[in-house]
Amino acid sequence: MPINPNASIEITAFRWVPEFAQGVVRDLRARWALEEAGLDYRVRLLGQERPLDYLKEQPFDQVPCFSDGKVRIFESGAIVQYIGEQSEALLPSDPQGKYRAIQWTYAALNSVEPAILNLLLIDIFYAGQEWATLRRPGAEDFVKLKLKRVSDWLGDKQCLEGDRFTIGDLVMVTVLRFLRHTDLVSQVPNLAAYLKRGEERPAFQRALSDQLAVYAENQPQPEGAAA
Repeated sequence: MPINPNASIEITAFRWVPEFAQGVVRDLRARWALEEAGLDYRVRLLGQERPLDYLKEQPFDQVPCFSDGKVRIFESGAIVQYIGEQSEALLPSDPQGKYRAIQWTYAALNSVEPAILNLLLIDIFYAGQEWATLRRPGAEDFVKLKLKRVSDWLGDKQCLEGDRFTIGDLVMVTVLRFLRHTDLVSQVPNLAAYLKRGEERPAFQRALSDQLAVYAENQPQPEGAAA
């Protein structure tokens, strides 16, 4: 679905990020959910220096923010849930199915992501520092425990709650992608297959392609390069 500059739904995204972050910035979750729901949207791009009034939209100066003319919210989990509530493609209509899916968005963000991001910070931002070297084995063990819990629950199911893809799967897949600099997911066969299925979804491919295209178009010029 091409991005529609005249759509009533708007999300914010960064104009460019360093290579290690490309493909995992959290506006990807909103883009993917909108693609799955078949909803037109436009993207408002932000540079390193955000507008002064952006903190009134997003008090932590991050992306994405979401607006559809009725609702204005931030935080990718809340945005994905709101989008999911607009489409049965992402959330079942029956209360049990709906809230089982929603619980997995919270689980992905609260029970799994913090451990993974801790390891990511050690590996990317603090690599080589003595404290990080000492801390890494424990941090990796904690990630492995989280992956085991998800793997045990998933079993041989296609999705977290059976055969139906929901916002819980969408968020969990994006969380697992933060480990792409490691082989930790590939060591768990059913999780590796689960991640692969998520990334192969056409809506994910469109969302990822659109995000990466923005970064490619706005790649900073090397210092001293001709304008």
